[in-house]
Amino acid sequence: MDYVDYYEVLGVSRSATLDEIKKAYRRLARKYHPDVSKEPNAEAKFKQLGEAYDVLKDKEKRAAYDQMGANWNDNTGFGGSGWDGGMGGGSFADFFESVFSQGGFAGAGRGGGFGGRHAPRKGQDQQVAVTISLRQAYFGDEANVRVSSGKTLKVKIPRGVKDGQKIRLARQGGPGFAGGDNGDVLIKVNIRGDEHFRLDGKDIELTLPIAPWEAVLGSKVTVPTMDGKVQLKIPKGVKSGKKMRMKGRGMPGNPPGDFLVKLEIVVPTADSIEQEALWEQLRDVTQFNPRETLEKTYA
Repeated sequence: MDYVDYYEVLGVSRSATLDEIKKAYRRLARKYHPDVSKEPNAEAKFKQLGEAYDVLKDKEKRAAYDQMGANWNDNTGFGGSGWDGGMGGGSFADFFESVFSQGGFAGAGRGGGFGGRHAPRKGQDQQVAVTISLRQAYFGDEANVRVSSGKTLKVKIPRGVKDGQKIRLARQGGPGFAGGDNGDVLIKVNIRGDEHFRLDGKDIELTLPIAPWEAVLGSKVTVPTMDGKVQLKIPKGVKSGKKMRMKGRGMPGNPPGDFLVKLEIVVPTADSIEQEALWEQLRDVTQFNPRETLEKTYA
């Protein structure tokens, strides 16, 4: 008879443990089971997997097969090498159920698709993406999502949704099999960038321009947030790049995120002779040298 490499059939090495053989068989049996597989020659492949597993899971059969190859069952007392669907005379359904009792296989239990009946199976889940604005994410909204079936679904965007978060629409996916429920639709929410606000996890950050004198003297300035304008006190002598935190004014949630204000000192241009003169006067009075430390370090 022709030699069939049962190790190759199951995709395991010749030194594979029994546990590795079982795992390989379970994985491939799910893939090639005739009731669910769309693979070509699935039925023949499934039968061959059963034959390989029937031999390699049995210590004595495996030893004979390793020693004698294609003739492993000649005069060994094991009988024919064909797989009858079970060991010890058990039925195919009983054997298959016992193999998968720990791993779980839709339709493989009693009453499954072995006697012409097909157990109900849930339809395939579908994944789609929707892109929304930061404002929609902050306040919540509704969005229309088109799925692969061609229909358009309306999805409620919850207030404070996270970037990358998935929203599940139950039973809106692929049709079920043999009376099973439809699959679900999983909608991944992408939040696009905002012109002024930047989302960092649950925090929202705004770069706020301030004048040099506001930085030097301190000031109260108006800051726009997602929920409206607030007053912010800028301390004296603040440096450009300083971040000031407003607790709880970021993305809604439990707890909510924070609102971060990054200060950026903007230097005005001198648009007249009088303005230039004032800047020169300030230079002479302050004698400010922003490079003083650098110059001393590398003198």
